[in-house]
Amino acid sequence: MAANEVPSETPSEVRGEARGETRRRASRYVVPVAVAGVAAATIGLVPALAAAGDPDLPEITAQQLIEKIAGSETQTLSGTFKVSTDLGLPALGGLASGLGGLGGGASSTADPTQKLTELASGTHTLRLAADGPERQKLTLLDGSDEYSLIHNGDDVWAYDSKSNEVFHEKGASEGPEAERKELPATPKELADEVLKAAGDTTSITVDGTAKVAGRDAYQLVIKPKQAGSTVASVKIAVDAANGTPLKFTLSSVEGGKPVVDAGFTKVDFARPDASVFAFEAPKGAKVTEGAKGAEEAAKPEKLPENFEKEFGKDFEKEFGKGFEDFGKGLNVIGEGWTTIARLDTGAPAPKTEEAPKEFQGLLDSFGDEVTGKFGSGTLFKTKLVNALLTDDGKVYVGAVTKDALVDAANADK
Repeated sequence: MAANEVPSETPSEVRGEARGETRRRASRYVVPVAVAGVAAATIGLVPALAAAGDPDLPEITAQQLIEKIAGSETQTLSGTFKVSTDLGLPALGGLASGLGGLGGGASSTADPTQKLTELASGTHTLRLAADGPERQKLTLLDGSDEYSLIHNGDDVWAYDSKSNEVFHEKGASEGPEAERKELPATPKELADEVLKAAGDTTSITVDGTAKVAGRDAYQLVIKPKQAGSTVASVKIAVDAANGTPLKFTLSSVEGGKPVVDAGFTKVDFARPDASVFAFEAPKGAKVTEGAKGAEEAAKPEKLPENFEKEFGKDFEKEFGKGFEDFGKGLNVIGEGWTTIARLDTGAPAPKTEEAPKEFQGLLDSFGDEVTGKFGSGTLFKTKLVNALLTDDGKVYVGAVTKDALVDAANADK
């Protein structure tokens, strides 16, 4: 994420160094978060039965609906999209700006890596438009202010009307081609791959029908069979005519509002006019170019003769110093929805009071002290992902309950 950078000239240089030190210190308090991927699992071939008031559609099995999604040829659409996110965390806007400069980047409020973090909390309305893989537009509506992100061929433009700033980056269509030879070639093959990889950790069924944005849709429901997951269910509304997902709802075992509830309120599958994707920086707007010199840097240069042989002679020996044990402390516990990532940092956990002041309140707000056979530690909790950081420097993280993390830590002793 990008944040406004302090110019390097004196005396601002002093402020830049101070800010950099604060960010380096802050980074130690970002607990590693690894969400267990949704496991492909047993597909319940349960026919869809239309509920009263919902569309009366032909019966379909889960496998057939998966094939329908995979075979969707939707390339064009436009519409209004509403997304609500409730992770059970404080508002992330301030945190995003505080951490934004950790990775450097362009100094612009229009930079997508900074602006789109707002979608991680609260309710937002967006306008979407797409015309194949080369042209897309997303507009985030915030009262009278708008933020637009446009991909048009080789260019990516972002515009923040509130600050009147523009972010521009070229080379969007470049990059290595994706490997396709190992991917399933047909929707049937893709569905077969899902079934082939299936275990007994998940139930996937078709559970009724619904109306979404005025369209008839089937409801694909994914539920863990394992106890201990924070996920209650994932529900995807699939357009009955063309197989396009229209709505996504992720619910937590804690109940209450869904963790994520995102879907179209209006949608049209006609091709948007080309003018929708045209952009010209408004008069007086500050324009920031991203990835300066990336195109030139990417061009291969002729290397000296025998360069690889000479360079590689002692590279592994010299570069590897200090990295011999890197990654050895990372382990995966369990499977499916209850997968837990365990990382041994090899150092005692930092104390909250040692963190930068701007982070202490945040850490206190979603961190609880816990004890067990493992000793003591701090549990960082959300409605979806939880992480246990023990006082001796071990981290346990996953989309699992507090008890599951504590049991994993206890079993480690």
